Amino acid sequence: MGERTDLVKTESNVPERSREIPAVAPVVDIYENEDEILLHVDMPGVEKEDITVNIDNGKLFLGGVRHISSNGAALWEELVDVEYQRSFSVPQTIDVDKVNAEMQDGVLHLHLPKSEAAKPRQIEIKSA
Repeated sequence: MGERTDLVKTESNVPERSREIPAVAPVVDIYENEDEILLHVDMPGVEKEDITVNIDNGKLFLGGVRHISSNGAALWEELVDVEYQRSFSVPQTIDVDKVNAEMQDGVLHLHLPKSEAAKPRQIEIKSA
């Protein structure tokens, strides 16, 4: 009973972990209405300064980096730095100049408004 046992035993043959940042695809919900395409992109822990959104030639690229700061020696690590990357094809009817985004509670809300020419419209029928 006087012998102390450690809860976590380390083995000397365990290889040292690489500190490369893993790239993962964030979870995305996409909605469309008459005026816009709306994306909700889940990127927990990412600061808005670390987010990249590019639209070029019908391709949308989303990226972000989460940095985890630690104080002290790590005993167990599962939450690590991560780079989020995802790309989509978007229609040419998106008005790129009016795209806007906001970050709230770890979710990026990206609004892709449709150009006026792409919106549905009622055609007036004239008498002959």
